[in-house]
Amino acid sequence: MQIPTPQDIKNKRAAVGLTQNELAKRAGVSQPLVARIESGDVDPRVSTLQRILDAFDEAEKEQVQIKDIMHAPVIHAKPDDRVKNVVDLMEKYGVSQIPVIDNGIAVGSISEEMVLHIMSEHKRKDVSDMEISTIMGASFPTVSSETDVGVVSYILERSPAVLVVDLGKVIGVVTKQDIMKLLKS
Repeated sequence: MQIPTPQDIKNKRAAVGLTQNELAKRAGVSQPLVARIESGDVDPRVSTLQRILDAFDEAEKEQVQIKDIMHAPVIHAKPDDRVKNVVDLMEKYGVSQIPVIDNGIAVGSISEEMVLHIMSEHKRKDVSDMEISTIMGASFPTVSSETDVGVVSYILERSPAVLVVDLGKVIGVVTKQDIMKLLKS
């Protein structure tokens, strides 16, 4: 086992999302000591280093990755689906927006608002038979399955959903509701 360098400790702290103060509290040391260790000004005792490494392990266990809360398989529309079929799908699953996916790749999104907007401009029969590709909006943002929930929460402040992608294919979806459910656990 290799002893971590000051830069290793700093990088690990950043990777697990801790401030120097938070790390110090978890490890039972002072924040100035953490700062001095990270800058290389002081060589910590082995027991102090062990407490810091234990604090990292504890923080990593607390992190929730998006793959732990995503929904799969993803309820989605295809670009050539008709609006009436997609509205039925949204109603069946109780969702207000869904991604448009073509061969596993996100190509757009469709929402109730988009359908209502197009209905205000066209006859109901015309809208029902339109292909989704003619009215769909931009695709939802995508993340990898290892992305931390904090990052996804930030993205969800600006988007109704986030798609989880692995090897270029959509494998899951996360919504604001999924993040809020974490409060119950």
